[in-house]
Amino acid sequence: MAKSLVIVESPAKAKTINKFLGSQYTVKASLGHVIDLPKGRFGVDIEKDFTPEYIIITKQRKVVKELKKEAAEASGIYLAPDPDREGEALSWHLSRVLGGKKIYRVVFNEITRKTVQEAFENPGKIDLNKVNAQQARRILERIVGYKLSPLLWRKVGGGLSAGRVQSVALRLICEREREIKAFVPEEYWSIEAKLQTSSESSFLAKLEKIEDKKAKLKDEKETKTVISQLKKEDYVVKSIKERKKKRNAPPPFTTSFMQQASVNRFHFSARKTMRIAQDLYEGIDLGKEERVGLITYMRTDSVRISEEALAGARKYIEKKFGKDFLPPRANRYKSRKGAQGAHEAIRPTSLKREPDKIKEFLSEEQYKLYLLIWRRFLASQMNPAIISTNSVDISAGKYLFRATSSLVLFTGFTVLYPAPEEKEPPLPKLSSGEKLNLRELIPGQHFTEPPPPYTEGSLIRALEENGIGRPSTYAPVIETIQIRGYVRKEKGKLYPSEIGMIITDLLVKHFPQILDVEFTAGMENRLDEIERGEEDWIKVLKEFYEPFMKDLERAYEQMKHVKKELEATSEVCEKCGKKMLMKMGRNGRFLACSGFPDCRNTKSLSSGMKCPQEGCGGELMKRKSKKGRIFYGCSSYPECKFTARSLGQASALLRRQADEKDEKDEKDEKEE
Repeated sequence: MAKSLVIVESPAKAKTINKFLGSQYTVKASLGHVIDLPKGRFGVDIEKDFTPEYIIITKQRKVVKELKKEAAEASGIYLAPDPDREGEALSWHLSRVLGGKKIYRVVFNEITRKTVQEAFENPGKIDLNKVNAQQARRILERIVGYKLSPLLWRKVGGGLSAGRVQSVALRLICEREREIKAFVPEEYWSIEAKLQTSSESSFLAKLEKIEDKKAKLKDEKETKTVISQLKKEDYVVKSIKERKKKRNAPPPFTTSFMQQASVNRFHFSARKTMRIAQDLYEGIDLGKEERVGLITYMRTDSVRISEEALAGARKYIEKKFGKDFLPPRANRYKSRKGAQGAHEAIRPTSLKREPDKIKEFLSEEQYKLYLLIWRRFLASQMNPAIISTNSVDISAGKYLFRATSSLVLFTGFTVLYPAPEEKEPPLPKLSSGEKLNLRELIPGQHFTEPPPPYTEGSLIRALEENGIGRPSTYAPVIETIQIRGYVRKEKGKLYPSEIGMIITDLLVKHFPQILDVEFTAGMENRLDEIERGEEDWIKVLKEFYEPFMKDLERAYEQMKHVKKELEATSEVCEKCGKKMLMKMGRNGRFLACSGFPDCRNTKSLSSGMKCPQEGCGGELMKRKSKKGRIFYGCSSYPECKFTARSLGQASALLRRQADEKDEKDEKDEKEE
């Protein structure tokens, strides 16, 4: 009897699903997309309503051949890629490639025996609205990439490229860098008073107001004047306020929440987080227990939880933590506008598989992320934390001081998912009108600080808050701008490179719409509307394409030639004697011989710092490793093999050498 053919994306997913289906099914993996637009040409017929030219991906020809053979012998075909636009498009592509047989679409949000079997008992059809949304996004990216990249090659340098969403992400990073560089710190001062009660209990209070206005002390002189006046005043308790406040549980994880938490807690990149989550979703071997998916689908912007999962969470919380931690009704959260309502938030597929019970089957990284998802899900269904806060106002003539304390009365959800600390030292027992003794006045100098550089976590939050991209795009967008050399990551922070700044400035000036945050967010909303069947995908493409091409035509005429401005230098090629030209590449400026192609000599530009290696007269050059990481190496390589991860590391070494030299000189002087 002929078997039914089941096709999924990955071998890991195939291996898990195969355990749940009977012998009448054969499960195969497509190893990702099997067809796409061609690499070497535009591949979209604009005149024929943006008809895409799909071809079988070269490296997938063998896979397609094998799938066709299996399909020819199968009684039916079940397409089971992931439940999102990319999965729907892959299903549609497979249906076109295989054809002929009865084709079903099966969708499931988690890879467990019950869920998978139910999906196969109730197969559906391919959702063409989702397919059209994916096609529209793919063609938009092709239009921007294939039309803008040649412009950048001509005006700036070879090897450059642009993308619709990644260019906006790069703009956010560049604008933050400019904010930081333009920031001028402002000095301000604070005053704390160490006060003592009649029972000799002491505590600190901070100066809050002067003559009922917020205290603003600009410099040391003003602060000293205020301190001299405060020494003459009587300190009296003016009022005492006690209140209780609730800190509500956070919602369960969406993709962006999970990525942000993973970056902040474990310093995992967005890409790494998604790779680990994919493993947990597709299935883990649990020894005697069957191979099973541990979490629900990890690309989601929904915070919805199924009724069955909510009931299971409430039962678990009551049993493990007691009724005090369980709300009267399940906590429900509102997803952002346009979120995939049919999807769930990221949660464990079964609360019976407690993290510590299955730890031996997980890698350290898998355990960390699974534990985080587990705790966040359960915490989302627990009672709030209750915090008691005390605020005491103390008058000193025209000055008002304030002392505060807080105490956690009930841990609530924080027993599982700790929140930022609010614990402050308790205050002594005080009463209104009580006189206090002044023990000390403590001035403090401070300076305002610039906004911090983006991290992957804060960039993801900014992209989501601005409606840029969707769950499946955050990680690849951040990875792409780093691989292309437009952004570098140092100690977890993202900094734009020189070429990244140049490209952003040019694109903002000549393509203001494409680089506009609101326009990009609006386009994401229109793609969502296509998916819901509320918008025509060809109409959306036409409305984008026509004004874009007008901007492109103007840019070819008006955009400045960065290449030409950089070319002239007085440096001579040491290999052939011809002039060296300044060029701009994806890694920034470099020198290239004007005798190219006869002479292919190129040189990195000096970073303006001498090599710390003792006895070496070379200078540090910015370089890039095979893995795309920036480092600094000596211009005298290979004679000198000094390298540093950053200029700061090299600078610290130079300072240490200078300090050691000063100490030696001082010692020599004493001996003389």
